[in-house]
Amino acid sequence: MNSPTTPRSPYGLENHGIRNPGDIYWNLPTPMLYEQAIRRREGRLSHLGPLVVRTGQYTGRAPNDKFIVRDPANEGKIWWGEVNQVMEPEKFNTLRQRLLAYWQCKDLFVQDCFAGADPDYQVPIRVITETAWHNLFARNMFIQATPEQLEKHVPQFTVFHAPNFHAIPEVDGTRSEIFIVIHFQERLALIGGTHYAGELKKSVFTILNYLLPQQNVLSMHCSANMGSDGSVAIFFGLSGTGKTTLSTDISRVLIGDDEHGWSDHGVFNLEGGCYAKVIRLSPEAEPEIYQTTRRFGTILENVGYDSLTGRIDLDDETMTENTRASYPISHIGSATRQKMGGHPNNIIMLTADAFGVMPPIAKLTPEQAVYYFLSGYTAKVAGTEKGITEPKATFSTCFGAPFMPLFPRVYAQMLGDKIAKHNVNVWMINTGWSGGPYGVGKRISIGHTRALVRAVLNGTLANVPMRDDPSFGIAVPTACPDVPPEVLDPRSTWPDPAAYDAQAKKLAGMFIDNFKKYSEGLADNIKAAGPKVS
Repeated sequence: MNSPTTPRSPYGLENHGIRNPGDIYWNLPTPMLYEQAIRRREGRLSHLGPLVVRTGQYTGRAPNDKFIVRDPANEGKIWWGEVNQVMEPEKFNTLRQRLLAYWQCKDLFVQDCFAGADPDYQVPIRVITETAWHNLFARNMFIQATPEQLEKHVPQFTVFHAPNFHAIPEVDGTRSEIFIVIHFQERLALIGGTHYAGELKKSVFTILNYLLPQQNVLSMHCSANMGSDGSVAIFFGLSGTGKTTLSTDISRVLIGDDEHGWSDHGVFNLEGGCYAKVIRLSPEAEPEIYQTTRRFGTILENVGYDSLTGRIDLDDETMTENTRASYPISHIGSATRQKMGGHPNNIIMLTADAFGVMPPIAKLTPEQAVYYFLSGYTAKVAGTEKGITEPKATFSTCFGAPFMPLFPRVYAQMLGDKIAKHNVNVWMINTGWSGGPYGVGKRISIGHTRALVRAVLNGTLANVPMRDDPSFGIAVPTACPDVPPEVLDPRSTWPDPAAYDAQAKKLAGMFIDNFKKYSEGLADNIKAAGPKVS
């Protein structure tokens, strides 16, 4: 069935090798995708309108099941290793042909859209799914095309999404039944074996992280917002560190909550929507995000749901800690529809320190900014990846190693150059633990973190005296409005200062050991910008 009411591209599915499918649903709008999802029993309508869905046994990303196809064009460009695993073209072709055979006589949903708000760097993409709700997810998360654009849309990259199709490792060269495979030369991504929708958005992000730096655009795993005076702030950080929460501020204009490019024009959103973690979401602390969980068009992934009343329970962690909401950015009243801003005035690197020894805020020199960006220290928060059940200290270079196909120094060099060119202030904010490590200490108050962010953005900290942190060599403010002085000194929050010193020394040593893999080709002043262990 080709719906006559929805515009479609002249670039047909036969161009992707799709033959003899069932009904094809082209670019369905949100209400029609709701109808299809509910009719097919893919989800339930909840109180006030969100669509509640379940992703089964996989409720987070599967980074160990992600591959890039080796080809002559990318052989020397890709950062091969544990993050970017090799798949040979022959195995990719086998997997693709088996998937195409599986799709024969299957109904398919097609969503033609764009990635990248800056018209000069916008990438036309196509997402083909076998489920209506994943197609709605693509419609939420990417930039919607106008009817006129749809009629001439030719995808530069296409994503096949088949969650009910499973790989056979000994045949397909995968590690499990799950696969996320990107073939840059053929401009195609294959996703299967998992219903977790985050794999869709992060696959497209990985593609952009390959394409944009080669056009002198820094692609970043960060959120961004803008003040009434046009001043822009970006927030680096892995999932669960607070990018969405801290950038979604009713007093500032939201540019985007997770993925951005930084070109000669300024900062621009790579997406058209938000994918927020919503476990224990507070209407007081996060009012704008909370309201999205009560709106039509929002998808609620693995959120607690009363099947009788249709009401949701955001405190329910029965399915996972990684409960999620996907919604168009227009659901946030303070968001800009242009999804673009100028060059940043402030960069904030968010870390969730599970050791409990990093200061809640520190000012970084340009050299330290590159060092800590390359280090990407944080804790993987429970549920964001398969197998993560509690916070786990990790180093994820560029604050997004699983999505970075090029060598880390490519992104780091671009960041350093842009910081220098635009005279950007760089800060590190710890949203993790204080008073002890995870399991002993407490998570730093969101109220205190918000106060620190306010002080950064309004310039309050510009003239505050700083002290040098003896373990990490970074400058820590000695005072901040609405933050008790003892909070700014993590050592004073520990009942045993000697235990703090030992833990800080341990973490500093981990930084030094981790950084060895990135030091080749870097300037000496960047190598020397990290912690010092006596």
